[in-house]
Amino acid sequence: MNKFFFTRNTPGEIAKSLAKKIQKHRKNLKLSQAQLAEKSGVSLGSIKRFECKYEISLTSFIKIAIALGLNNDLDNLFTKKSYNSIDEVINGEI
Repeated sequence: MNKFFFTRNTPGEIAKSLAKKIQKHRKNLKLSQAQLAEKSGVSLGSIKRFECKYEISLTSFIKIAIALGLNNDLDNLFTKKSYNSIDEVINGEI
C-alpha cells in the first residue's frame, strides 16, 4: 500500500506543482531557461530537468527561487499565521 494513500498530494505531485509555479514565474519575468541558469548559477541542464522531470537539489531550488526574487516566499515557508483578534482575520492582517 502507498504510504501516502491518505495524503492529498504525493511527493511527486508536490514537486510537479512547485516546478510548474517556478516555471510560470520565470516566464512571467520573460526569462529563458538559459537566462535563469546564468542568473542563478544553476546549470541549464538542472533547470531543464526540474521543469520537465521535477527533480532538483534543495540548494539549486533555493538558488533559483532567489534569482526569481522569491526570497520572502522561502522565508515564510512553514510559518503559521497567528491572529490576535477576529478583526485581523476578517481584514487579512498579518
